Amino acid sequence: MPRIQITHFSDALCVWAYLAQVRCEELHERFPDQISMDYRFLSVFGDVRGKLDRQWSNRGGLEGYAAHVQEIGASFDHVELHPRVWLEATPASSMPAHLYLCAVRLLEARGEFGGGALEGAARSLRQAFFEEAAELGGQAALLGQAERAGLARAPIEAVLDGGEACAALSGDIELAQASGVRVSPTLSLNEDRQRLTGNVGYRVIEANVRELLERPAPEGSWC
Repeated sequence: MPRIQITHFSDALCVWAYLAQVRCEELHERFPDQISMDYRFLSVFGDVRGKLDRQWSNRGGLEGYAAHVQEIGASFDHVELHPRVWLEATPASSMPAHLYLCAVRLLEARGEFGGGALEGAARSLRQAFFEEAAELGGQAALLGQAERAGLARAPIEAVLDGGEACAALSGDIELAQASGVRVSPTLSLNEDRQRLTGNVGYRVIEANVRELLERPAPEGSWC
């Protein structure tokens, strides 16, 4: 049986994507041989200060947004946010993190890193940011996160220095724009006929996957 392709768009600094990563992990555990996740990155926090100025200037700015993130995290039992997340080591952009993750994705696709390297790197990076308020703004800090995730620095540096990660991230952003994806996280299934956006519960995601497994043949339009 062919695998179901799921394209997963997210921003590394998005609290909803961090909270939802456990749902993707649960999908893999329940359907290890039946789904394939294609992780892509879009720019929700490409310009952190600009975003906060536009959307939070009348709601407390950075401090107001940080409090909002804490309120979101308090609603979920499976995570515990650092009390100073977003307030300490505030990143200027999520782009450096995305370049790092794109480099890991390329190396995994080439077989230089083992399977699951990208998922592990993304999980470790999000945990460092949201649970430890770690610095993620520069390449040195991100390469330190690579070592923490058990990944060799040298091949990642080579892919970053050679511009390949930039090309991969550019492709991700173009794909998101062409598909009209603007929300993190967004899951696209069934050649984008089914799209799950934002804080979607695990059971809803699983129901969509099971529907595709049980009815793999395309159905005609009812229009």
